[in-house]
Amino acid sequence: MKKVNIGGVPEHFNLAWYLTLKNGEYKEENINLRWHDYHGGTGAMCKALREKEIDIAVILTEGIIKDIIAGNPSKIVQTFVESPLIWGIHVAAKSNYTKIADLKGTKAAISRYGSGSHLMAYINAENNDWNQEKDLDFEVIKNLDGAVEGLTNGDADYFLWEKFTTKPLVDDGTFRSVGNCPSPWPCFVIAVREDFIASDEATLKTILEIINNTTADFKHIPSIDKTIANRYEQQLEDVQEWLSLTEWSQELIDKETINEVQNKLLKLDIIPHKVDYNQLIYTL
Repeated sequence: MKKVNIGGVPEHFNLAWYLTLKNGEYKEENINLRWHDYHGGTGAMCKALREKEIDIAVILTEGIIKDIIAGNPSKIVQTFVESPLIWGIHVAAKSNYTKIADLKGTKAAISRYGSGSHLMAYINAENNDWNQEKDLDFEVIKNLDGAVEGLTNGDADYFLWEKFTTKPLVDDGTFRSVGNCPSPWPCFVIAVREDFIASDEATLKTILEIINNTTADFKHIPSIDKTIANRYEQQLEDVQEWLSLTEWSQELIDKETINEVQNKLLKLDIIPHKVDYNQLIYTL
């Protein structure tokens, strides 16, 4: 049986992977797919791909594009979630900050440099016409638990993380939401190490066929909203809103979208230069 390691965030976006694993669909194809949760998000997964801890990552589009340009020997093989990620902008419940404008020049908590929370802080700054050199400052907090500690202790002032994942922390009075910052492109892609593609392309195709069959009909799975609410400890109405906003994809990310992401990252000085579309993607 072929062993394959895959990584992703432990969030509702990836429930389809859990369901297909639970159903034994990969083992039926003689594939031992092992899922690894990355609480540290994109930056942690980029590191795991580079160090060959995982073969495949379900990862934020802007984060993996940045890291491939920086030398990560991986390729994007498919869009996973077509819709934008809605990043909630959070402060500690007892913070004096009440709106996004109040956060200008304060310190953003980020999971690590190069992570989604880091890159989206730049997008938020641009959206609000801030000076990215003067008005942005960062505190590395590793993960969501670190953000709770950092904001509560005053080590950082605000934190960008997926809105629905952090909603329970808003509901219980740990965080307060001051606004949202949607990503300007499809949020999650599937990235694979180049050496794995070269040696196991047939295995990869089988894995994608299985997951795509599930995501294509994901919203029609009976009581899927209740399943998500229970598994991720969320309010049913929040899950239903999230499902209404979220669209999965079974297609390769297009050249226009890749160009749009690179233009934005270059403008924000997050990447040193743009690269050709074919340096970032692989067509199966």
